[in-house]
Amino acid sequence: MTTPVLRRVVRRETHSPRTVATFVAVVLLILALALIGVEIVLSLAAQPALLLGPAAAGGWLVGLPTAQPAGLVIGGSVVLALIGLVFIVLAVTPGRLSKHALQAGDRAVVVDNGVIASALAQHLSEETGLARENVTVGVGHRSVDVTVRPGAGIPLERSAVQAAAEARLTHYRLDGRVRTRVRIERPADTEDEL
Repeated sequence: MTTPVLRRVVRRETHSPRTVATFVAVVLLILALALIGVEIVLSLAAQPALLLGPAAAGGWLVGLPTAQPAGLVIGGSVVLALIGLVFIVLAVTPGRLSKHALQAGDRAVVVDNGVIASALAQHLSEETGLARENVTVGVGHRSVDVTVRPGAGIPLERSAVQAAAEARLTHYRLDGRVRTRVRIERPADTEDEL
């Protein structure tokens, strides 16, 4: 992908916007500001507060360091800091969709991880001679997990399956490096005792 337009299209298709996190943050901020506004109006109208009036809230904040146990103040501060950190991380990091870009020269090709997993599972089934339902593949952003369940007495080397999976992933030309993990799950030898 050489052109900036194609790079922008691929990024838009592989990354998700932070719309939900932004929406939640804005709704919480609006609710907090609305509550503060209602409390101020009720205080000016000499009506009882819904939760905590402005004068009581100010007095509570001023007396907080001395009136409350230090552990409670520190614990509350840590919780608020963690909530703020979550919002900062959501704002800065890009969201990822379950898709991969393929290197296709001057074209933009984006493939769903499920399609890659299905194609790889079918290929490994053909390579190993196992039934398709005995090969399970999961594709993530940076890793591919392969689980193979050969029947009892069927010889199958982990390294051979790993090499076949990596060769096929190289053939797919995924944009970005993925790590391949292979597990061989053999059935437990159970014999009926008479």
